[in-house]
Amino acid sequence: MEIWVLGALGRTGLAITAELERRGIRAVLVGRHRERLAATGSKFVVADGVEAMAAEIRRQRPAVVINTIGEYAATAATIARACLPGGHYVDMAADLISVRRLLDLHEEALAGGSTFVTGAGFGVLATEAVVAKLCEGRDTPSRVQVDALASVAVEEGTVGVALAASIVDALTAVSARGAKPRTIVLPDGETATVAGIASGELVAAQRASGAPDVTVFSGLAPAAPVVRALLPLLGRLVSIPVVRRFAVRRLAAVRTKAAPRPRTHTWGHAVVTWPGGTTREGWLRAGEGMDFTAAVVAEVAARLARGEGKPGAHTPASALGADVAEAAGGTFLL
Repeated sequence: MEIWVLGALGRTGLAITAELERRGIRAVLVGRHRERLAATGSKFVVADGVEAMAAEIRRQRPAVVINTIGEYAATAATIARACLPGGHYVDMAADLISVRRLLDLHEEALAGGSTFVTGAGFGVLATEAVVAKLCEGRDTPSRVQVDALASVAVEEGTVGVALAASIVDALTAVSARGAKPRTIVLPDGETATVAGIASGELVAAQRASGAPDVTVFSGLAPAAPVVRALLPLLGRLVSIPVVRRFAVRRLAAVRTKAAPRPRTHTWGHAVVTWPGGTTREGWLRAGEGMDFTAAVVAEVAARLARGEGKPGAHTPASALGADVAEAAGGTFLL
């Protein structure tokens, strides 16, 4: 019943490993640097690259594989399929393309008795779980609006490839038209500016509600008019593979200075409207955004290892229920 963490020596991998240990689980660390892996004192597997990792998964058959290496649109399907049959897969994808591609493997996962979970992190779960709670036991709504407001502390060091790829994908998902930026008042009295974005939260909210009209806002999306006007051009440029690889490499090498999180809490927010005009609103409050993400991944993986997930390809609340957000440290305000 082993749980493997791919990319275990990165910031996110280390945080998830620590969360698993808090749950009494010693993860198997997977990476390419034998000496660094051995120095941890944990069981480890040396594999350099996606294909090598997939080969080791097929050979050793872990119960659950957690993918923290990023570039999910390119890596997720190969690694998830290596878990078949019977093994389970978890990633933290948040961009629209990666989430949809993993969910497209639903029939394969179902036939293999495996559970694939994508979006096991702050934004997707924090908004999906609120929507699921608001819609529970009710008819299909006509409209859903969600807001993802991460409050993340910045660590000193380089950005890294996984985070750089996520930033590039998120920036190019922002639309210069459509939902305009707005400022919202949070339940604790603080304020935040959010802007419209097409992301994995969109897919999760649609699936949780069945609503034909879903709008997603994010606190990470740029709100300045000049910047938003340039984003369509940027999106077309980074859609060229060689340009995207260059952008990710350059951003990954950027060094950041330590900075505290900008707000006290991280928030997921949803407003759900039904055809008759009834409206319900809810929030999920959590702590620092990346800490919550690590706790979500660990909680999802632990539950899958215990056989609690539904076979198929899912987002977290779809696979395990909205309460997984509470188990990871979130609090609902409905």
